[in-house]
Parts: sequence; C-alpha cells; structure tokens
Amino acid sequence: MTRQGRAYCYALVTVGLWSTIATACKLSLNYIKPAELVFFSSIVSCLVLLMVLIIQKKLPLLATMKWSDWFLSAKLGMLNPLLYYLVLFKAYDLLPAQQAQPLNYTWAITLSILSVPLLGHKLSRGQLLAITISYFGVLVISTNGNLFSFSMESPFGIFLALLSTIFWALYWIGNTRDSRDPVVGLLMNFICAVPMIALYLLVTQGMSIPDMRGLAGAVYIGVFEMGVAFLLWLTAMKLTENTARIANLIFVSPFLSLIFIYFILGEKIMISTLVGLFFIVAGLIIQTRAKN
Repeated sequence: MTRQGRAYCYALVTVGLWSTIATACKLSLNYIKPAELVFFSSIVSCLVLLMVLIIQKKLPLLATMKWSDWFLSAKLGMLNPLLYYLVLFKAYDLLPAQQAQPLNYTWAITLSILSVPLLGHKLSRGQLLAITISYFGVLVISTNGNLFSFSMESPFGIFLALLSTIFWALYWIGNTRDSRDPVVGLLMNFICAVPMIALYLLVTQGMSIPDMRGLAGAVYIGVFEMGVAFLLWLTAMKLTENTARIANLIFVSPFLSLIFIYFILGEKIMISTLVGLFFIVAGLIIQTRAKN
C-alpha cells in the first residue's frame, strides 16, 4: 500500500470511530452521570496514552518536562477534558443525540471567531459567509425546523452544546503555543485534569462505582474518542501528501453518525436535523476553502 493509501486508511478508521461516539455517549448516560463518564473515560485515556508512550519508547520524555510544561498542561487540561467533556456530556444528557452531535461540529466556526480577538486574525468575506450559513443550520436544528416560533425543547441543552465548542476552540488555540510531542502533551493534560475532575465529583455528587454498563461506555469513550482516534488522526496527517484530502473526510462523520443514532439508539432522524446539518457542513466547507 502506498503512503497516501495508508493515510486514507488511518483517516477513515478515525472518522468511523468518531461517528460512533454520539451513540456511545447517549447509551452510556443511561447508566452513568455526565461527570462520572468524564472521570472514568479520562482515567482510561491516561492508561491508553501511557501505553502508547511506552510502545514508542518516549516515556523518558515525561521526565524532561519542566514545571512550566506541567503548568501549561494544568491550564489545557482544565479546558480539555474537564470543561469540554463535562459540558458536552451534559448536553448529550439533555438533548437527542441527533441535535447535540451536529451542534458540536460547529467548533471550527467558533475557532475562527475566537481567533479574531485572541490571535489577531481577520475574517474574510468567505469566512463571514461560512459563519452565517453554519449558524443558520444551528438555528434549524435547535428549533426542529420551527424557525418562526423559535421554540426549543431544551434551551439549556442547546446552550451547553454550543458552549462546549467554545471550550474546544480555546483548547486548540492554547495548543498553538505547545511545542511538546503531541502524545506527551495530551497525556500530561489528562494527568493534570483527572484530580480536578475527581475534586469536582467529590464536591458535587460524591464518588461511587457506577453501573458496569456505564463503565463499559466510559472505557469505550476513553479508548477510542480520547485516545486511539487522536493517535490515528495524527498518523494520517503525518503520512498524507495533502492534508486537505484527509481533512475533508471529517465531513463524512456527522452523516455517518446519524446512521448509528438511527439504528442503535432508535431516534427517528428529523428532516430539520438533516437540513441543519447540511447548512453546518456547507459552512465548514466554505470556511476551509476561504482559508485556502
């Protein structure tokens, strides 16, 4: 297989894994609370990333990290996984998966907006058009297509789904200043976040062992969403001859996710979800081309 062929394989497997996460979250939240899901998933992710470092013989890199590196990880870990996943999983708890999942995909649009005040970027006309189109899609999904009545089943859930995109965008902006090995940096972020998540759990609801089905979901999310998918995508981006070819595969994920949501969760996919998702993805594609 050619180098580019292997890049496509890694990318397609990653997209496939990402497509299952909305369903996995919704199923897990039937048996485990959002904060518990974040806590146990983060622990599993730490173990997965630690194993990867051992296999790659990069574990000694942890010993070379300075206090400034750990301080950076504490800040990044507060954003992801702590705030991002706490907010996102609560949104999944309140909303149908077919609503929460597409709204979460607008993080790239949020990133463009936040890059203006935080990184000094300027928005082109194409990017402004992309933002308008994507957020029109958000409006369609949020109101179930009832644009003029502007009624929402769970306004707080919609708010949380959109708030999660802010935390994710802030995390990636923070990562632009991180020159560490990506796996080392991610592991350090999760190591710093786990005690913070544990403290949040103790203060808000106490620590307990949840239903084994909830723990199974946490293991799945920790291994694939927070660990393996990141590594596979990183490998695909290193192998590819053209990053745009790989990046465009991301747009398949939300539509593939709806298939899992329909057949496994049994949610009837609404026309408004498909229409809104079409506008969100169209906006993301326009934004990608506007940047280029």
